Amino acid sequence: MEVNKINTTALAYIGDAVYEVYVRKYVLEKDSVNVNKQNKLAIKFVRAEGQALAIKKMMESLTESEQNLVKRARNKKITSKPQNADPATYKLATAVEALVGFLYLSENVERLEEVIDQAMILIDKAEISDVRKKGKK
Repeated sequence: MEVNKINTTALAYIGDAVYEVYVRKYVLEKDSVNVNKQNKLAIKFVRAEGQALAIKKMMESLTESEQNLVKRARNKKITSKPQNADPATYKLATAVEALVGFLYLSENVERLEEVIDQAMILIDKAEISDVRKKGKK
């Protein structure tokens, strides 16, 4: 499969699923007993606002090709109406998922985990109110 030729929407589709697995693993490590707590904690990481905040802070640490992919995904026309985020925030979150999908399909597990770990650390440090405010800019 030629990953470079896959459109960013398809990359985001697979990236969403991969990212979700990493989030669930992360919250399981934080609280392996209480499923309700796990679900509440996971929401912080999968919200568009959190992902948008993370990618904004991570851009400079991405390679040039990763930055280009993020920009392509962010600039792609939205074909469906975002449900819980403004369009700009939704596009940034989709860009995160496209990057994750690209790294996963490229079988670059080491870089995939670096990017996801960095995003989760940034989101975890952010207060939910900070994430919401920054997502609305």
